[in-house]
Amino acid sequence: MTIGEVCLMTNDVPRLAAFYKQLLGVENGSNDETHQFIISEGTTLTVYNDGTVKNNRNQNICLAFTVDDIDREYEKILALGAKIIEPPTKRPWGAVNMSFYDPDNNMVFFRSFPENEQ
Repeated sequence: MTIGEVCLMTNDVPRLAAFYKQLLGVENGSNDETHQFIISEGTTLTVYNDGTVKNNRNQNICLAFTVDDIDREYEKILALGAKIIEPPTKRPWGAVNMSFYDPDNNMVFFRSFPENEQ
């Protein structure tokens, strides 16, 4: 069994989708206001509005991405205006992690595994 899709429910699909398209460096060619595929290979990432009002207090989910250059990604996240929870921090096991909130207050983690630390 594999995870087929992660879907972020939102009140504002174009805003949240635009954030993730910039964050992940992808373009899906869509401005759909109801549903957008952001990543469509492997595990799909979608943004969807089912018509119900969301409270944007998403305290029970986080997304984690592995990146090659966490310092470059940190600068990109700062430029996007995301609220930083924790800047890049080296962990005892060698990984470098950082965390921030997306525009709907979903917690997002970026992590890297520097080659000399693996």
